[in-house]
Amino acid sequence: MAQDRDARLDALLAEADIRACLTRFSRGMDRFDKPLYLSAFHPDATVAAGPFVGSAEACYDWAVPMHEAGQFATHHNLLNCTIDIAKENGREVAHAETYYLFVGRNRDDSNWMAGGRYLDRLERRDGAQGPEWRIVLRTNLIEWSGMAPSLPLPFADVPDIFRNGAPSRSPTDPSYQRPLTNRRAQRDPSAG
Repeated sequence: MAQDRDARLDALLAEADIRACLTRFSRGMDRFDKPLYLSAFHPDATVAAGPFVGSAEACYDWAVPMHEAGQFATHHNLLNCTIDIAKENGREVAHAETYYLFVGRNRDDSNWMAGGRYLDRLERRDGAQGPEWRIVLRTNLIEWSGMAPSLPLPFADVPDIFRNGAPSRSPTDPSYQRPLTNRRAQRDPSAG
């Protein structure tokens, strides 16, 4: 029983590390944080995304100008994820299928949405911080896309709405703030 429990705990820890890796890709792309994005991939990784097939770094260099020219903001949302972990030729490998929902707020104030699945092959290799899971091959299966109607952003008329920080596609985004602090005045709209 103890060995079974240890094996299950090892598998859960590996899955948590893999999910964290997949999230680094999304956050790195949405915040235009190249080091964070690249931390999801081994240096010899290949990415196949739309018309692009090549290295993770070249994919970033291709995708960011396209997103920057076309959208004010992007959200690469990760949804259902299945992970199969195995040993292949003495290597620790995993295959992950992750459903995604992409939403872009376009510069013409329209909203583009697309959905599909990322199919990833990951390997656990020695890194600067010890063994780590990173992607070695990513294939992007785009299964649908469409436009959503645009509405004004909510609460844009609140004078101090961005006092805690405005959304940004850079490390100036409030999500990088440590410690996270509140600079807005106490206010309860329902109090009258």
